[in-house]
Amino acid sequence: MDQVGLAQVSDLLVWGATTAFTIALVAWTVEMSRVAEAAQRVRGTRQRELVAAGGAPSTGAPVAAEAPAAADAPAGRARAEGIARSTTFLGLVLLLAGVVTRGLAAGRWPTANMYEFAIVGVLVAVAVLAVVQRRRTIAFLAVLVMGIAVLGLALALLVFHVQADEVQPALDSYWLVLHVGVAIMATGVFTVAFATSVLQVLRDGRATGRSHLERPWRSADGLRRWLHPLRVTGPRFAWLEQVPDARRLEALSFRLNAIAFVLWTFTLIGGAIWAEHAWGRYWGWDPKEVGTFVAWVVYAAYLHARTTRGWSGRRAAYFVYVGYAVVIANFTVINLFVDGKHSYSGL
Repeated sequence: MDQVGLAQVSDLLVWGATTAFTIALVAWTVEMSRVAEAAQRVRGTRQRELVAAGGAPSTGAPVAAEAPAAADAPAGRARAEGIARSTTFLGLVLLLAGVVTRGLAAGRWPTANMYEFAIVGVLVAVAVLAVVQRRRTIAFLAVLVMGIAVLGLALALLVFHVQADEVQPALDSYWLVLHVGVAIMATGVFTVAFATSVLQVLRDGRATGRSHLERPWRSADGLRRWLHPLRVTGPRFAWLEQVPDARRLEALSFRLNAIAFVLWTFTLIGGAIWAEHAWGRYWGWDPKEVGTFVAWVVYAAYLHARTTRGWSGRRAAYFVYVGYAVVIANFTVINLFVDGKHSYSGL
């Protein structure tokens, strides 16, 4: 098969992975709704038992609920987790094959433009999610990561896609594998850590009864009443009682961010070494270099505050949000809208 044929096969495989991940996203959402309904049933049962015993219905912090038995759920929804896991695995296999055939079609390591960066980054993120989910299934974590994965692949196919071609002379180096490959791995791990921090804040709000929608607003109170059903302490978020507590989620996010930070540090150092080989200087304040350094500073501050200053909970999670936003902006905004020596988006 010639290179054009391989490139077409690669595109079809990536489309197939996108379809599989979309099905997995729907299945994980169904599984999350099943957990929410089961938690509400358990909560209602305990409230009735409390009333029957002469107590008062609880209006404060949510009541923790044990995970329901599989027989308590409709058969169709009980199969949702199995469908989600199988389609996630199928999507991983298809995407891996798509990345490999893309590299064969281009005759190089497939990380030379935004399209290739996106599909390989999604591959890493979903692979990390699959490893994390082996210890304990967390449906919401899967929903958020799979949502990001589907969005990333859709953008890659519809916006970032370019024909498979030889690499630009400036990128014709083994550093394309080391520097860019490690950056993609770090971004994938950062993605799962970000999703974990989002779940951590929601879980903490549920456990402590903290919700901005519970308190009157000085303005736009009508909007508050319209959003009130979305409050994290309400019945629609009862599924949060089935996930690990906020402390465990924060520990998981910290471990993932620590791993990704090491990879990002190598990205920064490797980029400087490659820049000296290619342009005769280690650092030139190029926009991409600055963005990479800013992300490194944010995550370094997070790790420092978490380990030596005792910062934890929401304050630490906000660092993660800012750091991930900088990483994504460095990949999208700088590549698409800012000119520099790293303008290799291919668009």
